[in-house]
Amino acid sequence: MGRLLCFSVALLLLFGLAPDPAAAQQGTADRKIGFQLKGNDPTPFDPGTTIAFELGEQLFRDGKSAVVSIRILNMLQQVVAIPTALDHPKGLVLVNNLKYTEPGEKKAWWDGSDQKGRKVAAGIYYYQLVVNGKAAPVMRMVVK
Repeated sequence: MGRLLCFSVALLLLFGLAPDPAAAQQGTADRKIGFQLKGNDPTPFDPGTTIAFELGEQLFRDGKSAVVSIRILNMLQQVVAIPTALDHPKGLVLVNNLKYTEPGEKKAWWDGSDQKGRKVAAGIYYYQLVVNGKAAPVMRMVVK
C-alpha cells in the first residue's frame, strides 16, 4: 500500500495535478473572488465527511444569488460524486448548480459513495468548489 501511495503522489506531482499543500492545510482564502473552500471534517473519514465553505457578502450584492457546485474527484480528476447540501432551504439536494441567496458558512455532506451509490475504495480523493463559474483550488481528502 505504501508503494502505491508513493507512486500515486509521484504521478500527481509529475502531471501537475497535486493541490498546493499550503492551500490544502489552510483552506482557499481568496477573498477577492468572494468564497472560501475549507477543509473536510473528519479527516481521514469513514463512512462520511462534512465539507465546509463560505460565501462572501460581495456575491450577493444587488440581490444576486450564488450558483454553487462541489465535485468529488478521484486521482485521475474524474468526477466520482456530488455531495449533498446541509441546511439548504430546498432540503437535502445535491450541490450541483445549487442557488444560495444568503452569505455565510455553508456545509455539504459526502457519504463516501460514488454516483451509483457504491462505497468508494479507501484512498486519496479531491474536492473542488465552483461558485458562479469560478473554481477554487482543488483540496485533498482521505477515505479510510
